[in-house]
Amino acid sequence: MSLQFKLSAEVRSDYGKGASRRLRRAEKFPGIIYGGGSNPTPISLDHNEVMNNLQHEAFFSHILTLDVAGAKEQAIIKDIQRHPFKQQILHIDFLRVVAGEALTVRVPLHYINEDTCVGVKTEGGSINRIETEISVSCLPKDLPEYIEVDLAELALGASLHLSDVKLPEGVTSTDLAHGDEDHDRAIVAVHATRAGTEASDEDGDDQAASEEGDGGES
Repeated sequence: MSLQFKLSAEVRSDYGKGASRRLRRAEKFPGIIYGGGSNPTPISLDHNEVMNNLQHEAFFSHILTLDVAGAKEQAIIKDIQRHPFKQQILHIDFLRVVAGEALTVRVPLHYINEDTCVGVKTEGGSINRIETEISVSCLPKDLPEYIEVDLAELALGASLHLSDVKLPEGVTSTDLAHGDEDHDRAIVAVHATRAGTEASDEDGDDQAASEEGDGGES
């Protein structure tokens, strides 16, 4: 993985709404690190530092390094609580990473060859991205930054499902692991555009008019 994310945190000893308000006044917010066979550790983080990192898509699917009062912890983001209308983080949960233990993480999908997609370039369709990320399970060393999905051969009216995604070695789909066809949902499709449908209708009307005209002359 090319990008590396590091966050500074402090151990938090006070709790409750009052403590959270005091943290916000100091431009910080509460969080917690749990898992990995260790006790949960309540922490506080710098709000601006985390907000800046949230601009990177990879921040959500990378193993992060948390510097908690000088002690380094490897973790991934499991949950972020945000204010309903303000640009504000209310709370964040981190899961500790253990080298030999599998992780379950949501990884972004990167759709490639959209401009050469058969259903768009030659058939006038439009790409509908149904899913922008999928849930996968893998060891920390195999965690991908993103997963590519090639759309070059996708025709008008066709779709790709989870089972069509080529996953990196050591990575499995948590949905497909259920072994149920209902979990093999569509992730992207090529639909007819309104303009394309109207053009097709006009061509049909022209052809019908031509046939009527020919019939009238006979």
